[in-house]
Amino acid sequence: MQRSPKGEPRAVVLLSGGMDSATCLALAQRDGFEVVALTVDYGQRHRVEIARARELAQARGVRDHRVVRVDLREIGGSALTGTAEVPKDRPAAEIGSQVPVTYVPARNTLFLSLALGLAEVVAAGVIYIGATAVDYSGYPDCRPAFLKAFENLAKLATARGLRGEPVEIRAPLLALSKGEIARTGVGLGIDYRMTSSCYDPGDDGSPCGRCDACLLRRKGFAEAGLVDPALRTLG
Repeated sequence: MQRSPKGEPRAVVLLSGGMDSATCLALAQRDGFEVVALTVDYGQRHRVEIARARELAQARGVRDHRVVRVDLREIGGSALTGTAEVPKDRPAAEIGSQVPVTYVPARNTLFLSLALGLAEVVAAGVIYIGATAVDYSGYPDCRPAFLKAFENLAKLATARGLRGEPVEIRAPLLALSKGEIARTGVGLGIDYRMTSSCYDPGDDGSPCGRCDACLLRRKGFAEAGLVDPALRTLG
């Protein structure tokens, strides 16, 4: 594996500014990688997460944080890039039972492709993504089969792969519940006040507390026996 000038192996971390990606950032640093963080500004309505990603990268000492702009509003098909209402107050049994309107078509395929290109440029052998398959919103591109397929694609689609140095896709949260993720992040020193998971935040960036992402996050912190500082004022 190629290394940075300081001797650490490099990893690209997809950093959205949410709870899961923040935990991935801490895990990559714990694993001894020099992190190159990648945030995608795709025209999402919850743009506060981009600011949170910048704050997280700075707070965690990431020296190379890049924000790439790809306007997925031109494609549409999601409440996160359009004007459709974000579902609120859905029962726990309903969340994850089907693909919701907050699914952004092919988003993780696009994000991983951008991360793969960056990995080649900065000589990173690993990409971290905060996909989860336990407490999740029903997105098809968070499944283990998709991530494995993309890793196989990366072997064929890159110069690294041709050299026998394929990029590894790591999804360390895949089999963890939201409660386990919260405990992991707190143990690694993540300040979750700096993260934003809400799909429909207020103008001041405050979480709604009622969308799927807020409900899953609240459930996770409760299961972990912790208080989510971002939702503390919502009761």
